[in-house]
Amino acid sequence: MNAAFMRAIPVLKVLKQEGHEAYFVGGSVRDSLLKREIGDVDIATSATPEQIINMFPKTVDIGKEHGTIIVVTEEESYEVTTFRSESTYSDNRRPDSVTFIKSLKEDLRRRDFTINAMAMTETGSIIDYFQGKEHLKQKKIHTVGNADERFSEDALRMLRAARFSSQLKFTISLKTVEAMKANAKRLAAISVERKTVEFEKLLKGVNIVYALNILYETNLLSYLPRVSGKVMQLTQIGEKLEQTSLNERSELWTAVVKSCGIENIELFLQEWKLPKKVIHSVMKNVRIWNILNNSSWDTFKVYEAGITTALEVEKIRSVIEGTQPQYEIVKSLYEQLPIRSKQDLAINGTDLIHMYGKKPGKWVSDILNKLEEKVLEGTIINTPSTIKEWVLQCKMKQEKNY
Repeated sequence: MNAAFMRAIPVLKVLKQEGHEAYFVGGSVRDSLLKREIGDVDIATSATPEQIINMFPKTVDIGKEHGTIIVVTEEESYEVTTFRSESTYSDNRRPDSVTFIKSLKEDLRRRDFTINAMAMTETGSIIDYFQGKEHLKQKKIHTVGNADERFSEDALRMLRAARFSSQLKFTISLKTVEAMKANAKRLAAISVERKTVEFEKLLKGVNIVYALNILYETNLLSYLPRVSGKVMQLTQIGEKLEQTSLNERSELWTAVVKSCGIENIELFLQEWKLPKKVIHSVMKNVRIWNILNNSSWDTFKVYEAGITTALEVEKIRSVIEGTQPQYEIVKSLYEQLPIRSKQDLAINGTDLIHMYGKKPGKWVSDILNKLEEKVLEGTIINTPSTIKEWVLQCKMKQEKNY
C-alpha cells in the first residue's frame, strides 16, 4: 500500500475503534490503482461531524453542515466526510441540503464519475459498486448513474470530465458526452474562478487536444471567457503543450494570449479572474516577447526583461515556436550586465539635483535614462567618479548652449 495511505491508517483505526465505518475514497484511490502520484488522501465515514470532532484532539471545521471536518495529525491533515445523500442543486453547484446516512454505497452513488466512486479499506481492498475498476481498464470516463442528474447537481462536472480526459489520457463515454451537450448551458451558472482552475489543469494534461475538441463538440467552450472562437488556436497550443508542459500560471497564460492573438490582454485575463500578479507577469512576458520578435537576446533585452522574465519567455517561446531554448545565453548575458536595475547606478536623482543646483523635474529622469543606457552599452563605467565626470560634462555643454 502507498505510503500516503499508510500514514492515514491511524485515522481510520480511531474511527473504526469507536464503532464507525471508515474508508479511503476519491481521487487517491483512483490514482493508486493507476500507479500515479497520489495527492490528498480523503476519508469517508459513518461517523457524524460532531463525533469526528470529539474523537480527535485537533480538528478544523471547514463545512460541518455538509459533513466535512479536517483531522490534523502530527504528519498530515485529512478531510474526513460523513456518508451523506444530497437534495436538489438549485445553483448547479451545491446541494440545497444534505442528509447524513450510514450507507457507503449511497454515499459513493452521489459522486461524479465511476473512477472516482471507489473506496479502499485499510488493508487495501477495493470496494467498487459502479464499475470504476472496469472503466479504469477501458480508460473511460463515465458518470455514476444518470449523467443528466450528475451534471444538474454540479455543472462543473462537465468541465471536470474534459479535464480528467486530458490528465489521464482517457476518453469520455458516448452517453456522458451526449449529456454534456444537453446540459452545457448549465455551465453559465458556475463561477469563473472554478472554471479557470479546471481549464488550467486541462492545459497541463497529456491529452489536451482531445479534451479541447470535447469542449468544442459539446459547446462548453462557449461558456468560458472569450475563447469560443479560438478552438483552432487552442488546439495548436494543445499539440505543443502535450509535448512540453508549462507549469507556471504566467507561462501557461502567456502561451494562450500570445497564440490566440489576444489584443486586450489585461481585460482577457481579468475575465478569467486571474490574480493581479499573474496578469502583470503575463503582460510583461508578452511585451518582452514582442520586443524580441524574431531577433536574438542582447544586453539591453535581458536587462529590460530581468532574469526571471527572460528565462520564462525563452521557455514559452521554445515550446510554442519549437526552438531550442537559449537559457545559457540568457544567463551569460545577465551575469555580464554592469547593472541589474537603475537603482544600481553609482549616483541617483538626489545627487543630480545637488550637482545641477536645480529643482526636481523631468530632466532628472531624462539624465538617469541616458546614463543607464551609457552604462549598459559600456561607454561609461559605473563608478561614482566616472559618472560624476560625465554628468559635469553634460552640465557644461548645457550651460554653453545657453
